[in-house]
Amino acid sequence: MSLIAIIDDDPDIIDATSIVLMANGYKVATANNPTDGYNLIMEKSPALIILDVMMNEPDDGFFLAQRLRREGVTTPIIMYTSVSKALGFEFGKSTMVPVDDFVEKPITADDLLQKVQNLLKKK
Repeated sequence: MSLIAIIDDDPDIIDATSIVLMANGYKVATANNPTDGYNLIMEKSPALIILDVMMNEPDDGFFLAQRLRREGVTTPIIMYTSVSKALGFEFGKSTMVPVDDFVEKPITADDLLQKVQNLLKKK
């Protein structure tokens, strides 16, 4: 089954997401900061990346996504965010935020799996 990278500084989110994905046959690799996440992606070449917007800095996820795209990484990215609820800001795919889908935290297991399956089919 496909390897999915989860990059988030919240251990509860990493654990919950990992449990859902592994229970459905996916392999999971995790990192809790952008530097380790970048290294993980370069070393393991996951089929999908789940990336949090806010880690050490409020925009870490944006910068990591931009870096990956600049370096030619085309792996689908789902971006976890709670920013739109907190600030009332809506994100859309753009060059500034080069991800394939946004997920508002918290997300149900069924919704997460649907998004993962849809992006893996497109790959």
